[in-house]
Amino acid sequence: MHPLAVDPGSTDITPVSFHPLLWIAAAGVFAVIILQSVIYLRAIRKAAPEANLTNAQVTGSVRRGAIAAIGPSLAVALVAISLLPLFSTPAVLTRIGLVGSAAFDVAAAGIAAGSQHAQLGGPTYTQKVFAIGFAAMTLGGLVWMLTALVLTPVLSKGDKTLRKVNPAVMTIVPAAALLGAFFSLALAETVKSPIHIVTLLSSAGVMGLCLLGAKYFKKPWLREWGLGIAILVALVIAYLVTAK
Repeated sequence: MHPLAVDPGSTDITPVSFHPLLWIAAAGVFAVIILQSVIYLRAIRKAAPEANLTNAQVTGSVRRGAIAAIGPSLAVALVAISLLPLFSTPAVLTRIGLVGSAAFDVAAAGIAAGSQHAQLGGPTYTQKVFAIGFAAMTLGGLVWMLTALVLTPVLSKGDKTLRKVNPAVMTIVPAAALLGAFFSLALAETVKSPIHIVTLLSSAGVMGLCLLGAKYFKKPWLREWGLGIAILVALVIAYLVTAK
């Protein structure tokens, strides 16, 4: 049989999970991401003078953002590696590149597989089940993106209206929203185990020390690398606590 021959009832998902069309889709996703990044960077530099930002400040901000993204990106990479046995490389690259929510992807694929009385990665995980699970993940991600596309202009109009009423409101609201999101995510982890609490407190403490060190020792790199340092230290502490 041809290595790319499709047999819906076969438990060898390689012919569909490594299909050339999926590789093309993955390449297209990353091409769009790179194009978006270039467009955003050009827009930032174009708008910088109106915001009284120098080229050095823009470059520093981009550099800090890139460094701060290393920690979360490593977490996403680890999750992607764990998903490879289930969905193979093209599907994982496509999904992680677009949404990056492993919890959603696995849940959606699991529900789709369950509708076929199958289990992800189990003896009943056939090419047909893989295709249905991948379709479920893709449709769910599509709804997320369409929602952002539809709601962003609506929220933008609301932002302009609030700024006309009281400019200070839109200074407070985004900060409050970010704090609320991070606190809700962090507090949700504290109920899982004492190790989660130790990890949270240690990462928060290290991040605080990095910010204080950047301020008092005049070392901006501590602020830039603070998130990555906090994640690494917290992971080491969590490992040591678990090892005991």
